[in-house]
Amino acid sequence: MKHKFAAQLYTLRNELEKDFPGVLRTLKNMGWEAVQIDGLFGYPAEEIAAVLKETGLKVAGMHVSLDRLNNELKTVLREADLFGTTHLYCPYLDEEYLNVDGYKQVKRELLEVARKVSPLGYRVGYHNEDYDFQTEVDGQYALTYMLKPEGNQFIIPELDTYWIKKAGEDPLSYIQKFPNRIPILHFKDMTKDERQTFAEVGTGSIDFEPILQWGEENGVKYYCVEQDYCPGSPFDSLEISLTNLVKMSEKLGL
Repeated sequence: MKHKFAAQLYTLRNELEKDFPGVLRTLKNMGWEAVQIDGLFGYPAEEIAAVLKETGLKVAGMHVSLDRLNNELKTVLREADLFGTTHLYCPYLDEEYLNVDGYKQVKRELLEVARKVSPLGYRVGYHNEDYDFQTEVDGQYALTYMLKPEGNQFIIPELDTYWIKKAGEDPLSYIQKFPNRIPILHFKDMTKDERQTFAEVGTGSIDFEPILQWGEENGVKYYCVEQDYCPGSPFDSLEISLTNLVKMSEKLGL
């Protein structure tokens, strides 16, 4: 199942600015088989696509800002085609949207994008943070509201274990609300101390084994590892996370 573990490239944003192709080659040599794109850092999409092909790295979706989804959709779809992915995720919201009217607007806009691209084979999703649990819309968490289907249309969840726990919820329990609806999960651990900051997967306070088990029973295609801030080299942090995930999957017989 190692092919299902993907490195979210935001973890390596500083390194990508200096040498995007080199980062991809390093990840492949480390044993990663997939990455998730989070911006191109000035590099041509064609160049990145060529290195992805060279290394054999698969692309576990793209993080694309709401502004780009609304205003640069044709370019975004072209990039997705070059990278061989069909999953487009809005990764965060600006502060202006973090209120009832804002969430309703974002949901309308993402569903409109989905209506345009779904017939072409693409899927539109949303990656949560802890603030999505701090506002209620129609008597429920803003995140739950965002992910509730409207007719036969819905926004695909890309749930993040760290931000769910940071908001005071149990990651497994919340994820279980969306059976067979989550093609990509974000794996991010939290330190066991009072800082509650980012940790390498398998070293912190989140139990990933039951989440992996649930994911395999509910159609998860990729488990995407992201660490917003690392204590040292982000390559070292990603290596620790990958090693621990492989051990977990082998223990579970997955």
